[in-house]
Amino acid sequence: MDLIANINTTLAGLDAQSLTRRRRPVDTACAPRLAVEGSPLLAFCSNDYLGLAAHPALVAALCEGASMYGVGSGASHLISGHSRAHALLEERLAGFVGGHLVSPRALYFCTGYMANLAMLTALGADANAEIFSESLNHASLIDGARLARASVKVTPHADLGALAAQLGASSAGTKLVVTDSVFSMDGEIADLPAMLALCERHGAWLVIDDAHGFGTLGANGRGALEHFGLNSPNLVYMGTLGKAAGVGGAFVAAHASVIELLIQRARPYIYTTAAPPALSHTLLASLDIIGGAEGAGRRAHLNALIAQFRTELRLTRWQHGASETAIQPIIIGSNEEALRAAARLHERGLWVPAIRPPTVPVGTARLRVTLSAAHTHEEVAQLTAALNELERTPDES
Repeated sequence: MDLIANINTTLAGLDAQSLTRRRRPVDTACAPRLAVEGSPLLAFCSNDYLGLAAHPALVAALCEGASMYGVGSGASHLISGHSRAHALLEERLAGFVGGHLVSPRALYFCTGYMANLAMLTALGADANAEIFSESLNHASLIDGARLARASVKVTPHADLGALAAQLGASSAGTKLVVTDSVFSMDGEIADLPAMLALCERHGAWLVIDDAHGFGTLGANGRGALEHFGLNSPNLVYMGTLGKAAGVGGAFVAAHASVIELLIQRARPYIYTTAAPPALSHTLLASLDIIGGAEGAGRRAHLNALIAQFRTELRLTRWQHGASETAIQPIIIGSNEEALRAAARLHERGLWVPAIRPPTVPVGTARLRVTLSAAHTHEEVAQLTAALNELERTPDES
């Protein structure tokens, strides 16, 4: 019982700091209009940026994939779980982003978290490696750096001078500069061209987590590399497939030798059961949409919604982040006020999550609005009107 008492003390401490999280079962498919715990809500909290999670073509592809391959893979990729569907998806992904890489090849993972752990632990597998990690990186990149045998230096956010100094002072045989492309809590896009130039100058890899850019950035939705027109053998690219792509999993794309190293060395890839092949079959249909005319139209609509949100939101007390992406943070400050604001929006039928430490720095609790191509202009107007009114009438209770 002492063990349980210790855990309960920890939980009580989280509650006292307004840091307790809770799950809300959703009874309907991922979409802006949801049924949640018996109540209708207009949601601005999913990462389904192109509105593909319930797209009829993807639903049909999943059913077709299940009829072809069943519902499970049965083993890890290196035993017997590597399906033809997995192989076809990896070929398509290599072609989809490969124009920005040298001798490209792609590797599919069950989740983006696993992909990031795999990249950093495989490339940073010896003590003669050094990782330079952006201070606002996603938790999966932070954990991957911690698990690697490499030494780790944290680079101040967006400080290219500090990164240049760190790289210049490093004598490591392998250097890895690691960054998000779009920072998940701020929506800001990293200066990848400048970072790549530093990596090429100092013989370093640039490892990019494009979780929130793949599908939304670039003329053809091919992500941050297309957005900036980058091309280099120094790039190691990770894109997730459960956000804009609407399905699940992730992939790493890089020079074929890098991918072969991951297959041979990356423990998160080697020692896990492969994802259901039906998901890979579905993702082939998703890539058709992302790279085609429909995907272009959805990105155009999403960008129009982003511009509308930024124009209509008029805050004087809270801070609206300078994001041009689908992630629109509203920084409130205290955990308690952020929770109250989220609760008051919920009372109006609007679901916007309150994000608190340790996900964001202490004192920067926020509402994290995420927009989707499935939203309408009228729905965005409903949200901005509610936010403007709530900020003007603070609830001190």
